[in-house]
Amino acid sequence: MNLQSEESAEEESCPICKGAGFVHPILSSGRPDFSRIVPCSCNKARLQREKLSYLEKHSNLGFLSQLNFDNLSPEGKNNDATLRERFRCIYQAARDFADNPEGWIVFYGTSGCGKTHLACAIVNHRLSLGKVAFYMGVADLLDHLRSTFSPTSDISYDELFEQVKNTPLLVLDDLSMEGATPWAKEKLEQLLNHRFNARLATVITTDLPLEKFDDRLLSRFRNTEVCHVHVIERKSSLECLDSLQLELLRNMTFDNFDPKRVILPSEERQNLKQAFRLAEDFARTPEGWLVFQGVNGCGKTHLAAAIANYRMALGKPVFFVVVPDLLDHLRSTFSPQSSISYDEFFEEIKKSPLLILDDFGEQSATPWAQEKLYQLINYRYNARLPMVVTTCLSLDEIETRISSRMVDPRLSCVFNIIVPDYRGDVSPKRRGKRTEPRSRN
Repeated sequence: MNLQSEESAEEESCPICKGAGFVHPILSSGRPDFSRIVPCSCNKARLQREKLSYLEKHSNLGFLSQLNFDNLSPEGKNNDATLRERFRCIYQAARDFADNPEGWIVFYGTSGCGKTHLACAIVNHRLSLGKVAFYMGVADLLDHLRSTFSPTSDISYDELFEQVKNTPLLVLDDLSMEGATPWAKEKLEQLLNHRFNARLATVITTDLPLEKFDDRLLSRFRNTEVCHVHVIERKSSLECLDSLQLELLRNMTFDNFDPKRVILPSEERQNLKQAFRLAEDFARTPEGWLVFQGVNGCGKTHLAAAIANYRMALGKPVFFVVVPDLLDHLRSTFSPQSSISYDEFFEEIKKSPLLILDDFGEQSATPWAQEKLYQLINYRYNARLPMVVTTCLSLDEIETRISSRMVDPRLSCVFNIIVPDYRGDVSPKRRGKRTEPRSRN
């Protein structure tokens, strides 16, 4: 017997409703109220399932129905204790709103911070309580509104717009006015003004800083009686990869760099002092590019890290990364488990105020790696963004598209550090056997 026939048999055998599914409620006097009917207890579960199915269908969540509070970490995805605590407060605010949705709640943050999950969790919680809630991405909403003007549309523009305007709880995901047409801006303003004036519960997510919205909508966001804005912060993907978090590099400063190294011949000591002065000058005023060439252990990484640590001590943004690690991280963004997209991560690197690329070497040999590094360096070349590069290669060994930009005297200073590896034996015998980079300057 299938499930449907089992349910029918159960209803037929019910001694209360005799299989009808409905009964007359009992008055306080103990007599039936024949003026009304209510679902029998045997029918309530089925009706609740049907109601939930109806609400889910009309909520427009689709596959997002799997996003709920149970599968969202109350502390978010951050490793930073402060950011975890902040997310915990936002998570609780979302749960409180889901229990009692009044006014507006706005989640602002970058892609992947969890704002859409929070918004959908609110909708799913309301649905579980048998309440009406409607989810819509802003771009999809505008597309649906446009499509209603088609003769083949099964719903009129007025009908759809009224439904969205007056739904008891509305979630607008990914709100943005940037690049919107005048018609789109007008429709969104009409929608939001109506819901604000009617004090209808509304959830908004956006990755656009609130100051970017026009004054009218900004005034709505700043009205603390109606609207509560929550900024979801997450550790920058660059911070997670920044090599300066390693103790060795973090302790490389100008103060503990020895530019004299008395065991060196005079020419090499002068060369190292000049490299030191170039690094110090660049750290004070990072303009253009500074490229240090030299064998492993000659001090180029120490100088690059000293520049980064000097800038960080001034509270200035800087990103120091070992190139092989950078390429590995770029590849990992293609994984479905990655918490950040390739585009987002690559954009952060390209536009970093000061970028330091350590150990630019043979890892760029593959076509994919060459293309990524060229895109990165070409962008910073055209944008004239400051950069420090260290490499064991001569310019002849670096791909021409990249090396031609490194030698441009209008932007770049290339300096060959000719001293040997200071970490081992620096005897004249050993120095005579080392291989120095070949510069074509």
